[in-house]
Amino acid sequence: MVHPEPDRDPDDGLTAPDAVRAMLLLMPRVAARVKRIAVPDALAGLQLAPRHLSLLSYLVYDGAMPVGTLAERLEVAPTTVSLMVADLAKQGVLDRTPDPADRRRTIVSLTADPATRAAIHRWLANGAAAWHAAFAPLTPPERALFVRTMTAYEQGAAGEGPPAGR
Repeated sequence: MVHPEPDRDPDDGLTAPDAVRAMLLLMPRVAARVKRIAVPDALAGLQLAPRHLSLLSYLVYDGAMPVGTLAERLEVAPTTVSLMVADLAKQGVLDRTPDPADRRRTIVSLTADPATRAAIHRWLANGAAAWHAAFAPLTPPERALFVRTMTAYEQGAAGEGPPAGR
């Protein structure tokens, strides 16, 4: 929740400095909450980290895909994804199959085990529900603006974007 000045109507918008202040106060709380997302008991012994959450999210929402596609989407090297996939496959979280169109490629999917699949969906559920609720009152262009803004922030915080203006 943005805490505007007492005499300001929050529907009037925020100045850029007020928005920066609000986000600097909000982001540490958001990061702390994300770090506290509990891994379901069925997955607790698997040493899953937040980086696994992104990989699993792609497979839940977009279905099975080649390692190279996962690497592109995660913006990491294919070798990194191969290592993550090998580890998760060994733990029974993912399945790897040869691509029937090109046997040199590997297709990655969630395991067929219903209990593990349900646990993965539970791990993603709270975050997905929170985003659905946050996006519900917004128009499609407002949602797109928010996603672009968060992407620009993430890139800027990583030193990848243009220098921030004042």
